[in-house]
Amino acid sequence: MKGYILLAVLAFTFLQRSTGSLEVKGPSEPILEGQDVTLECVDTESELNMSTVHFQRFSKYMKKWYRLEPDQEYFYRRCFLYDVDVRREENRLLLFIASIQSWSEGPYRCVSENSSAPDNSSQPLTIPIHYMREVAVHRAGLGYLTRYFNSVQDLKVRLGDDVELECSTSASEAPEYFWAKEGEDWILPSNKLKLEKVRDQDGGRYTCSAQSPTVRSLMKKRTISISVLPEDAAWYETTTGRISLLVSGVGFVLLVVMISMITYLCRRANQRKSKGPIDDRSQKKPIYRSSVESLPSTAGDKQPLV
Repeated sequence: MKGYILLAVLAFTFLQRSTGSLEVKGPSEPILEGQDVTLECVDTESELNMSTVHFQRFSKYMKKWYRLEPDQEYFYRRCFLYDVDVRREENRLLLFIASIQSWSEGPYRCVSENSSAPDNSSQPLTIPIHYMREVAVHRAGLGYLTRYFNSVQDLKVRLGDDVELECSTSASEAPEYFWAKEGEDWILPSNKLKLEKVRDQDGGRYTCSAQSPTVRSLMKKRTISISVLPEDAAWYETTTGRISLLVSGVGFVLLVVMISMITYLCRRANQRKSKGPIDDRSQKKPIYRSSVESLPSTAGDKQPLV
């Protein structure tokens, strides 16, 4: 009995080693979007022939694993599996990803073709990619569409007005925000900048910085200029007034287009109703040459014309 138990333990250990020897090794340092990345499929037990092993990538959209091969068509790799390059060098299996993007993080795995075990692949590896988009500055408390029209570079405000600005960006991690003014040594750790009852000395250049909390080298900045107008300046001279005019103009044009389309469709519908159905009763009764309805003719036959 003990002999059978020992054989079972040995067989289980052998199967574990045969299925758990593959491993995908990636970079140990943080990866920024746009960098080149190299992955290697490694046999930790040195028992497999690497020529029988291949890389696979999981497609989140198709919900399936795709095989990556060195001789794969460029169009297929570029359009569906992104710009990857598989190489076999001296019994090594390498995967090169040029200018990696946030959507090409994986997961990746390597699979053995010869293993008869149900689990003949390595553990999936997902590459953590750090990225940050450009910073946008806009008036605070606005909706998404209004933010698009209110993104500012040069802000003009009247003396005594209140101004609240907000900067935002899209990133792999929630960034840390800082405001600073050129020529002054203060730093405001916030994504919002509020100036109450603007004074002349509040004019100048302000910079909003967004920095990754884990990769300190990943930072984006946006600088805006604030100009203070006289207190009696017309409302349309301010940045808010100009943006309001722009939004109003766009809305007016869209309204005119909608009214024109509705008017055109209503006229077409009325024209169709005024014509009424086609009366084809005259086509149901044949006309003979000798009948009263017929036109004068020298022929006297009674054959129908239709």
